[in-house]
Amino acid sequence: MSKGRLLIIDDERVAVKNLEHVLKKEGYEVLATQSSVNALAQLDKQAFDVVLTDLRMEKIDGMQILQKCRENHPDTEVILITGFATLESAVEAMKHGAFYYIAKPFRLDEVRKVVAEALAKVHLRAENRALREQVESFQGKVRIITQNAEMQALLEMARQIAPTDCNVLLTGESGTGKELFARYLHHHSRRGENPFLAINCGAFNEELLANELFGHVKGAFTGAAADKKGLLEAAAGGTLFLDEITEMSPAMQVKLLRALQEREVLPLGATRPIKLNVRFVAATNRDIPEMIKNGAFRQDLWFRLNVVNLHVPPLSQRREDIPLLAYHFLAKCAARMNKPVTQIAPQAMDILKAYDFPGNVRELENIVERGVAITHDGVIETTSLPDDLRDLAICTFRKKEGRLPSLGEQERDYIHWVLQEAGGNQTLAAQILGIDRVSLWRKLKRYDLEKT
Repeated sequence: MSKGRLLIIDDERVAVKNLEHVLKKEGYEVLATQSSVNALAQLDKQAFDVVLTDLRMEKIDGMQILQKCRENHPDTEVILITGFATLESAVEAMKHGAFYYIAKPFRLDEVRKVVAEALAKVHLRAENRALREQVESFQGKVRIITQNAEMQALLEMARQIAPTDCNVLLTGESGTGKELFARYLHHHSRRGENPFLAINCGAFNEELLANELFGHVKGAFTGAAADKKGLLEAAAGGTLFLDEITEMSPAMQVKLLRALQEREVLPLGATRPIKLNVRFVAATNRDIPEMIKNGAFRQDLWFRLNVVNLHVPPLSQRREDIPLLAYHFLAKCAARMNKPVTQIAPQAMDILKAYDFPGNVRELENIVERGVAITHDGVIETTSLPDDLRDLAICTFRKKEGRLPSLGEQERDYIHWVLQEAGGNQTLAAQILGIDRVSLWRKLKRYDLEKT
């Protein structure tokens, strides 16, 4: 792959050939010409990363080339080369946007260095633009991809309650996308332009969690060299997402309950409380009513958090979303890895659709990411899926049209699957099945699979 595209313009044949030879050896794609008229025509047709041009040439000089680049290709860096170097001409060139000004006779090492620096600037500008465009494309946008009726109803409910400031409790299995729902609520609320801060309550011990949530003032304890804002204060005007809320200790539950009731927080070591202006969204994968019965969670805190409950269903209950999500993750992972993977083979998709996904959407994303990483062409095949996933697909018993399949139907489906995996090779399929070739032929005939 070329390190950069260069255009060299100089009416001196020897100078052009020397520069072309040296810069091609550096790995650059080089177009060289002795005609400034031809160079101008090339700039009308295509863009270059760097242009090296002589300053004094017949018909069209280097300053005109520079002007053309500034007008049509503002990202192109122009290096001017001249045998008539003066301070005035150098200042003029830099004023009009030249990257560098080289005097003849030049040293080839100097040219190499200047070209490399110019290309580094071009590449950095391109990377910054790509990052900016990526940020802008996602800024303020929270997408939840679904065609499931239950999920659609859940999203409608989220949009209805988002403009209110009521507290929301999100429940559901791990990996279903509860934090994404919290961001969706924040985005559609009046607080959408303000901070969205998230904390996993199970990731800290009681002391650290208190410090993260409530903050402290300078001198509150040994080592407190400065004031520290807690997340409750830092999220002012926005939303605070408390993930795994059920992992809080009883003492922390009491402190959070007071903050919810009084709408104020007292940082450690402070004497005056700070008024809170924050919306609370909490999430858990546990059964809170059961925890309340066992004394592990405060009922009054549950009442405060559970003003509206949104239960996110597991992926196994919305299988129609699996292809949509799989292709969404495929595009995302392929772009990140810069790999031309664009499809999932039908057999691989069948396995994904039949799988129960105990890890939910997060597990699906990991499986697709793995498939993109190890595939050698543009299609994720069954061989790109984890071995245990393919094995599970063999022995999964699922209803057909509302009824359990018969043993014969299950055997037929298994033989058909093995034949597909064996590429239609019946001898190999018989070996995998552990039966002889004649027995396989009889089963193929019985199940009308001879043409498979």
